[in-house]
Amino acid sequence: MKTKAAVSIIMTGLIVFFVTTGLGYAGQLQQQLTTESTIAEVLKRGTLQVGMSTFKPWAMKDKTGELIGFEIDVATRLAQDTGVKVKFVPTKWDGIIPALLTGKFDVIIGGMSITPKRNQQVNFSIPYDYSGVAIVADRKLAAGFSRLEDFNRPDVTIAARLGSTPVSAVKKFIPKATLRLFDDESKVFQEILTGRVHAVVSSVPAPAQLAIQNPDKLFLPIEGPFTKEPIGFAIRKGDVDTLNYLNNWIRFVEAEGWLKDRNHYWFGTMDWESLLK
Repeated sequence: MKTKAAVSIIMTGLIVFFVTTGLGYAGQLQQQLTTESTIAEVLKRGTLQVGMSTFKPWAMKDKTGELIGFEIDVATRLAQDTGVKVKFVPTKWDGIIPALLTGKFDVIIGGMSITPKRNQQVNFSIPYDYSGVAIVADRKLAAGFSRLEDFNRPDVTIAARLGSTPVSAVKKFIPKATLRLFDDESKVFQEILTGRVHAVVSSVPAPAQLAIQNPDKLFLPIEGPFTKEPIGFAIRKGDVDTLNYLNNWIRFVEAEGWLKDRNHYWFGTMDWESLLK
């Protein structure tokens, strides 16, 4: 009996030891994760470094060379609410995720659609906006086209931005078309404005705006987007603290009505056009 009692006491002591040790380790791990989080580093540095790529009206340069656009407003407000400055790091779209992963900046705020493939590489915040893909076509080259099926032929050339979700949309909905890729949105638009491609597939509202600005050259064969995509902030994996902060910031400005207001200004009007060169 004494032996059993001794064993019981020893086992109880071991359990208490391991539980106490485990709790202590968990506390240390939690503290380490908090102090090493991106948001902690941003606060320490005093600057939020934002990876982005220029395309209208998400991010573009005004007459003075300053960056303006929906994403510029979002990143600037995020930095202000965080109590830090914002630094924009323009990056080619096809290399923006690798640049994030190698620490070139803290977060991608650039109209990035949340997709399973991208989510394997980065963590996404909850959506702060929704986008979609639309098509704008050349009046001469695509005369009579009124359905996606009309573009689904090898002799039809489509332009899109390298590494973007419009590329995936073209491959899914019009896979037989000849696809030409460019690393900059302005180059994509130049292709159709100069009559070198039948159509451009891009995120809304760019296709509709192109058609409005060039009614003699371009038209919308299909009204509105033919896909719907959630847009989120992208950060490096394993950073729960930063992800929590970004999610709650989105909820805060969404409830305030600020996101809706900025979305309407940049996507529902052309009031900003006079600010451009």
